Amino acid sequence: MFCTLTVGGGIRDFTDSNGRHYSSLEVAAEYFRSGADKISIGSDAVYAAEEYLKTGVKTGKTSLEQISRVYGNQAVVVSIDPRRVYIKDPNDVQFKTTRVSSLGPNGEEYAWYQCTVNGGREGRPIGAYELAKAVEELGAGEILLNCIDCDGQGKGFDIDLIKLISDAVSIPVIASSGAGVPQHFSEVFATTNASAALAAGIFHRKEVPIQSVKEHLLKEGIEVRI
Repeated sequence: MFCTLTVGGGIRDFTDSNGRHYSSLEVAAEYFRSGADKISIGSDAVYAAEEYLKTGVKTGKTSLEQISRVYGNQAVVVSIDPRRVYIKDPNDVQFKTTRVSSLGPNGEEYAWYQCTVNGGREGRPIGAYELAKAVEELGAGEILLNCIDCDGQGKGFDIDLIKLISDAVSIPVIASSGAGVPQHFSEVFATTNASAALAAGIFHRKEVPIQSVKEHLLKEGIEVRI
């Protein structure tokens, strides 16, 4: 069985201890030569999108643009790590908001999704919706959509977030964070335009067999490779 290998982490310009400078394209090329099918960009894509939205100019120099130009959009995945920020009035922020299916801690009916960098430790002044639209224009061929609020909770994917993003772009969106039972997978496919759904912990800890998820999806009439 063929399984696509995607590699992420550290794909950006850097200078080593000997003073040798490596471009993000050179770093990606090394991964591709080693057998990777796709590379995943996180924080670097956020910075590139911020600059693009500020200037409206595609410089062609960002890691996202360079790698997609040489290897094709299908080889570039952008990993988005947003966190939910509840608000009472959509007009309170400049970012795209959505009406949430469950109210916030103070009865808020709306939220926007703030993007983060550095493993979720630093919030940035850009929303997940704005980021997704920008990286698609800059050359991303796929989006891996995480959710800091749902990660590891096992209570299901953030349907509000996934619907917001998968409706906004034409490239595939992989839903991630929050799956706990097979029904969470069928729910995300039934209610959003996600192209794929990802889980990690429940499979690593052997809480849910992968085969049981596939069998459940097949039973629900969702196309899956057994």
